[in-house]
Amino acid sequence: MQHDIPHQPIAVTSFVDRIPALRNRAFFVSDLILLPLCVIAAFKARYEGAWSPDVVDLMRTFMATSVPLKFIALISFGLYRRLWRYASISDVEMLVGTATVCAIIDGVVGVVVLPALSLTPGRISYAVVLLTACLSAVAITLPRLGMRILRRRDRKSRHLGSRRAIVVGAGAAGGMIVKELAENPQLGIAPIALLDDDPRKHRLRLHNVPVLGALRDLETVAAGVGATDIVIAMPSAAGRTIREVVRQASEAGLATRTVPGLYEILSGEKRVNALRQIEIQDLLRREPIKTDIAQVASLVKGRTVMVTGAGGSIGSELCRQLARLDPERIIALGRGENSIFELLQEFARTFPKVRIEPVIADVRDFTRMAQVISTYRPYSVFHAAAHKHVPLMEANVVEAVLNNVLGTKNVVTLCAANDVEHFVLISTDKAVRPTSVMGATKRIAEHLVHQCAIERKSGYVAVRFGNVLGSRGSVVPTFMRQIADGGPVTITHPDMVRFFMTIPEAVQLVLQAAALGDQGEVFVLDMGEPVRVYDLALDLIRLSGLEPDVDIEVRLTGTRPGEKLYEELFFQGAHVVPTIHPKILRARDAEASEHSMSDIDALIEAAREGRPASKIRRLILQLVPEYAGVLDTGEFHIGDRTGPEPEVDEEPELVADDVDAEAQTPVEAALATTSPGRGITGR
Repeated sequence: MQHDIPHQPIAVTSFVDRIPALRNRAFFVSDLILLPLCVIAAFKARYEGAWSPDVVDLMRTFMATSVPLKFIALISFGLYRRLWRYASISDVEMLVGTATVCAIIDGVVGVVVLPALSLTPGRISYAVVLLTACLSAVAITLPRLGMRILRRRDRKSRHLGSRRAIVVGAGAAGGMIVKELAENPQLGIAPIALLDDDPRKHRLRLHNVPVLGALRDLETVAAGVGATDIVIAMPSAAGRTIREVVRQASEAGLATRTVPGLYEILSGEKRVNALRQIEIQDLLRREPIKTDIAQVASLVKGRTVMVTGAGGSIGSELCRQLARLDPERIIALGRGENSIFELLQEFARTFPKVRIEPVIADVRDFTRMAQVISTYRPYSVFHAAAHKHVPLMEANVVEAVLNNVLGTKNVVTLCAANDVEHFVLISTDKAVRPTSVMGATKRIAEHLVHQCAIERKSGYVAVRFGNVLGSRGSVVPTFMRQIADGGPVTITHPDMVRFFMTIPEAVQLVLQAAALGDQGEVFVLDMGEPVRVYDLALDLIRLSGLEPDVDIEVRLTGTRPGEKLYEELFFQGAHVVPTIHPKILRARDAEASEHSMSDIDALIEAAREGRPASKIRRLILQLVPEYAGVLDTGEFHIGDRTGPEPEVDEEPELVADDVDAEAQTPVEAALATTSPGRGITGR
C-alpha cells in the first residue's frame, strides 16, 4: 500500500549552498590562480615593458576589485556544483553566460566604478578590459571542457571490445540511443554507424556517428564496418518496416534490438532509450491510433464506470485506460478472485488516486448482478466477461451458452432497467458466419444488445475485433511456451490467417467506438492486414534466436473443431458505413431472423437443464442460420452462404482517392467498394 508523501516546498538554493563541493575544488583553485594571471597578462600585453609604479597600482586595484566579483558570479551561477565530466549543451550555455557576466564585470569595474570612486586616476585601458575579459573566458572554460574531453576519451577506450552496433533511424530517437550507448560503455554496445532513408541525412554525423546510407544498404554497411548488432530506433515505424529490417539483420547474422513503440512511450510505460529485444508486437506494429480524448472522457470523467471480466486481458486494460480519464470510481467485476486481487495491487502502485471497487460476482447470477448494478448505478458499462477459447467451448457447449448468452442477457437487461446510459459489448470477428459455438453465442449476444438498444433508443453497442496479442491463452503466449520447452511448435493449418491487434490499441478503439454509439450498431475495428499464423510462428522462433525445423520443429496438427481458415469482418448483406474515426466502421447487420426473446430463453433453459450438446447446437442454429457447427451426426452443417454481399455506403469525403487496392485493409476495402459482387472478408 502506498503512503502519501507530504508535499515539501522547493527552497531557493542559497549562496552558501553554492560554495564549491569537494569534487569541484580543483576548479576553484584553477580559477583562483588563472583569473589574477589573466589580469596580469592583459596589463603586460598593453603596457609591455613600461611597468611604472602607477601601472602596478592600477593593476592591483583592478585585480582586487574585479576578481572577487567574478568569483561571486561563478559561485552564483553554480559552476562549482556541476559534474563537468558529463557536461552537456546546457552546461556550455552556462559557461558562455558566466563568461559574459565576467566580461561585463571587467568593463563596469575598469571603466566606471574605479574612476567614479577615485580609486584610480582614470579609467582602465579598453585594451586591458577586453584582454582580461577574453582571457578570463578562456580560463573559466578550458579546464572544465578539458575534463569533458578526457572523460570522452576514457569512454572510447572502455568501448574497446564492445559489440559494434548500427542504429537504424537518424531521428530524435536515434540520437538519444547513440548518446546513451556512447556515454555508457558498461552496456557493452558501441554505436558505429547510422542508417536512414532520408537522403538529406546521408554523409552527415549525429553525435559524431556517421549516417552511411539507407535501410536497403544494411547488409553492405554491416559488412563494411564489422557490425554485430542492429538497434532499431524508429518508435513509430510500421510493422512491415520492422519486419524488413529484422529480415535483413537475420540474413546478415546480426542481433537485433529496438526502442519501445510509440504507445509504450506516450503511456509512460517505457523511455525512448530503454532498449529491448524485438517482440512480435513490433513486427505487427501499425500507425499510432489517434483518439478523441474529449469525446471518450464524456463517458467516464467524474462518473461511475463498471467493467465486467475486469481480471481478463481486455477487461484489465479497459480499467487502466479508464483510470487515465478521471472517473469517480471504477467497478472492477470478475469471477476470479486472484485476477481481481492482482488488478487491485497494480492500481495501488500505478493509479493510487483512482477509486476502484472490487466485486467478485458471476454474470450468470441474475440476483447478484441485480444487487451490484442497483447498488453502484454505473453510468457506463463495458461487458468483457465471456468464454473465448474456441476448442474448449466446442467441448463445453453448455458453459458457452450460459456465460456468453445468459451472462450478456443478465447484464444488458439490468443495465436497461437501472438506466445505465452506455453499454458496450466486447464481441469478436468469430461472430461473423460462425463455425464455432463460441462465435455463435457471441453473435446471439450481439442480438441481445441490438434488441435492447432498439427498445431504449440509446447508446447500447457492440464492438467487434479479432485476436489480441498477448492475451491469456492466445496464440503468441502458446507459441512462446512451446519454444521455451524446446518445441514442437504446433500449427493447425499452414494457410490459416487471423487479424491481430495489441491489447492497448484494441481498447483505445473500443473506448472510441463507445463514444460513437447510437442504437445497437456493431462497430468493427480496422485490424490491418490479416496475418498468416504459420508466418507468425516462424517469426517468433527466429526472434528467439533459433531456426525453424532446425532448432525447433514446426508441426502441422490439422484444424480443430470450430476453427475457420480465415476470419471475416462483416455479414453478407451488412450495411457498412464509415464513422468520423478512420479506424472504425459502423455495421448494421441484416438480421438473419426475427426471433423473439422466447427463442433465446429456450436456448438458455436447455443449457440450464444440461441438454445434450447436439440439441443445444440445433437451437443455436435456429437463432443463427449462418452458424456452421458440428451436429449429432458428426458432420458439419454449412449455413446459408448465398445472398448479397455487404452493402457499403459511399462517403467520398471520408475515402481517399487513388488508393492502392493491393495495399488496402479489409476495412479500407469496405469503404472503397462500389461495384456489386465484391466481398469483404479476411481472406
